[in-house]
Amino acid sequence: MIISKDKDPIGLALLDFFDTQEDTSIIVKMDIADEDFLPPSYFFRSYADCPELEQLALQQARGKILDVGAGAGSHSLYLQEQGLDVTAIDVSPNSVEVMQQRGIKNTELVDFYDYQGGSFDTMLLLMNGIGLVQTLDGFEQFFAQARTLLSPNGQILLDSSDLIYMFEEEDGSYLIDMSDKYHGEVEFNLSYKDIKGESFNWLYVAEELLQDAADANGFKCEIIKQGPHYDYLAKLTMQEQ
Repeated sequence: MIISKDKDPIGLALLDFFDTQEDTSIIVKMDIADEDFLPPSYFFRSYADCPELEQLALQQARGKILDVGAGAGSHSLYLQEQGLDVTAIDVSPNSVEVMQQRGIKNTELVDFYDYQGGSFDTMLLLMNGIGLVQTLDGFEQFFAQARTLLSPNGQILLDSSDLIYMFEEEDGSYLIDMSDKYHGEVEFNLSYKDIKGESFNWLYVAEELLQDAADANGFKCEIIKQGPHYDYLAKLTMQEQ
């Protein structure tokens, strides 16, 4: 679903930062943690300032690339500067405007599930872009769409993390209500200045659950590298039929 321009806190923050360098934080509220703050400048970081897992993903990107949920386009811009063919898509109209002004050649304002842009050798879903599946049940739809967009030997590169650490008790045990939703299914509410976005669901998925979902939908999942704090980079490829 495309975000309305007047309910696009992230996009408006990115646009303000790009135009004036104003770094007023986006306020992040979620149903499993205290309020947090995200400076828009974070979306404009250079390759050198990216976390190691993102750098590794960019190193492994090849061929024709689709950057899903590209935001301010920093990953796309880096890859484009390396001479690669990159298409950057996002549901935020203001973010797409920023990407265009930054010089990204191929951008599109479109929902991933509505995109029909051809065959790609690499799909990037960084900064936990896989969260767009919203819930564990959303993987079937995601993989069905991914299959239509990947070349036969294409790859999906994504990073995510297991939020189990947020439920750890002082004695090292974890306090989780097993009758409730999966602990990585998070409801977000974002705001910037006087702009409040619509609430949305986003998924943070543990490695083993991503591997199970991939296998159930005809994909192979390889964990390329684990990060320092329950995070990881994964590569997904289509299994031979």
